[in-house]
Amino acid sequence: MIAREELDKLAAEIVKLAPHEAAEVIEKQDGEAGAAALGAINPLVAQQIFHELGDQCRCEILAAASPEKARQWSRNEQYPEDSVGWLMEPPVAVFRPTMTVRDTIEALRKLTKKAFITYGYVTDESNKLLGILVMRDLMLAQPDQRLSDIMLATIFALKPEMELTEAMKATVNRHYPVYPVCDADGRLVGLVRGQNLFEARAIEISAQAGSMVGVEKEERLSTAFSRSLRFRHPWLQVNLLTCFVAAAVVGFFESTLERIVLLAVFLPVLAGQSGNTGCQALAVALRGMTLGDLKPGDERKLVIKEGMLGLLNGAMVGVSAGVGMFIYATMQGSAHPMALALVVWMAMVVSCVVSGLSGALIPLLLRKLGADPATASSIFLTTATDVISMGTFLGLASIFVK
Repeated sequence: MIAREELDKLAAEIVKLAPHEAAEVIEKQDGEAGAAALGAINPLVAQQIFHELGDQCRCEILAAASPEKARQWSRNEQYPEDSVGWLMEPPVAVFRPTMTVRDTIEALRKLTKKAFITYGYVTDESNKLLGILVMRDLMLAQPDQRLSDIMLATIFALKPEMELTEAMKATVNRHYPVYPVCDADGRLVGLVRGQNLFEARAIEISAQAGSMVGVEKEERLSTAFSRSLRFRHPWLQVNLLTCFVAAAVVGFFESTLERIVLLAVFLPVLAGQSGNTGCQALAVALRGMTLGDLKPGDERKLVIKEGMLGLLNGAMVGVSAGVGMFIYATMQGSAHPMALALVVWMAMVVSCVVSGLSGALIPLLLRKLGADPATASSIFLTTATDVISMGTFLGLASIFVK
């Protein structure tokens, strides 16, 4: 098995190369290392590199990858480049409508060890998507209820053939963290994360004239090699550092997680909600920069607005999350359900406020420093939301739940 340090180094190397050059690097690795590296980077970039691989290397990587990932890479190649299909990840949390809430939760306990799960998906025997499971509804439901009774039957799904621009327009007012992708017959063929979709379109935004986003040094195809290296590599190092920071926060509270195991169930809830809040603010800020709506002097108003929206949204969503924690903690026999519910509410408020402020402030600051806000903002936003949401949640739990 490839060491984590070597994997990070390989992933950092291939993302700064053109797809055919990255493929040459991957072909020098064994199948296991190649599969791990492709699985660690943006799905669109991974698919572009996979498309350039030779037949032998491709077979070795498919054999080394998980069955779900291998099937997804092969399936994605059926669709046009720069389509939603090239961004798809394998759906993991897929269930049948006759399953009970109790059985589903038990299955999720195992699935969360190998994948970050935001929603569950209910399909029939032919894999046609019937509904979506929201974790909050799942936790509040009776253990013997069937999934068909609690799933959301009104489904918004993308089509794999959709161009990324069309998909961005369809999702711009929804801001879901994950979107299901269904074929013409309604069968679930993959998932697309909102962040990955946004990053794919951010590249197009950053190609606008420098004056439009306050950046004068965007990279072009004609940019010299040494100059391209100076543009890209620092961000890869920063991204690696920010990942270490987020991991260190969780590691710092390892004893708290061992003492209160059920906290782990709510970490994705906090991270997902705060990340969604930050992405909303970031999308508005970048849209304002790109379209010229953000005039000089409007920055203060934007920051205050996003901070207040984060406060109010966090307070309201926190109530629902707190109730969910209270019920879940009670069902698990915790001695402190009310304290845990209060911790969830406070963490949700703080996380959403900081995420909203970060989504507005980060692109403004990057533009002022002369960096590209479209391509660099997501690195810092993801770190801010992860560190604040997880750190606040675990820190408050350490203080209030003895």
